[in-house]
Amino acid sequence: MKVTVLSGGTGTPKLIQGLKNILHEEDISVIVNTGEDTWVGDLYISPDVDTVLYTFSDLINEETWYGIKNDTFHCHEQLKKLEYDEFLRIGDRDRALKMHKTHLIKNGYKLSEIIEMERKLLGIKAKIYPMTDDHVETKILALDKSEDKQKSQSDFCSSPIEQNLQFCSSPIEQNLQFCSSPILLKFHDFWIKRRGNVNVLDVIYENSNYAGAVEAALNDIENSDFVLIGPSNPITSIGPILSIKDIKKALMDKTVFVVSPIVGESAISGPAGMLMNAKGYDVDVVGVYEFYKDIVDTMIIDNIDKNKKDRIGCEVITTNTIMKGLNDKVNLAKDIIKCFDEI
Repeated sequence: MKVTVLSGGTGTPKLIQGLKNILHEEDISVIVNTGEDTWVGDLYISPDVDTVLYTFSDLINEETWYGIKNDTFHCHEQLKKLEYDEFLRIGDRDRALKMHKTHLIKNGYKLSEIIEMERKLLGIKAKIYPMTDDHVETKILALDKSEDKQKSQSDFCSSPIEQNLQFCSSPIEQNLQFCSSPILLKFHDFWIKRRGNVNVLDVIYENSNYAGAVEAALNDIENSDFVLIGPSNPITSIGPILSIKDIKKALMDKTVFVVSPIVGESAISGPAGMLMNAKGYDVDVVGVYEFYKDIVDTMIIDNIDKNKKDRIGCEVITTNTIMKGLNDKVNLAKDIIKCFDEI
């Protein structure tokens, strides 16, 4: 059985741990969100890609779902002493992988080529692809909650055009007190620097209209028995992948399973709730279905939400989706495979 997984950097890698315990690793392909890729100083950061690489190579720090377990932070601490504020805490061993990517990117290699090198060097048999080799960046359109709005614009907007944005294009924005001064934030500015402490108006996948998918990733979708969208943030982890037209088109002809990252009325982790609200979706499994309804064949939801099955317009499987340990991850993966076998 061959499975292609769409993944962000937290919920889906947990499920990947389950999958790789019951499937041959070479039968798993993963297409990873790169909308959160960014530069920290001179270092290229591809957080979700690295998390997937570390998950398959059994290096992942499962306390943070970022970086390498038992890593040290000597370089990061020394940079702080030198008054260089590296806003993302990067471990020493983790930094080595990021330096590897940075060197090759600066020498003209495509991201997909670099990831292919790294997965082989790390002994990974699964295939791992970025959603695109083109530059697509997730941006958060927001209102600053702080009083120093002028400072926040100059600090966190990446171009003069963004700094001068003055518009109210929707009724929601028009009814906001300060809708004349939205700011456009990089995802890391929104989530790491500001801890999500803004009023989110919209989420934008910048440049996605012009981006193409990696050809090998499209081939793996075509040759897969089914596609699995893991319990990652629909808006900023999976949404950027689906914004690549080639990928969205390829999914139309496939059997697609979606695991809801929402249990009850809240996200299991991260800012999914506030971002779904900003895009006009309810923060529950029905809202998740509405986001994916044009591609999903079967939704996998938690037992706690079984009373909402009738409001979901596709096949629904109820099970335990909260993955606290390896047994939970393996059992969820088994439930998904069993569901496909019974189709």
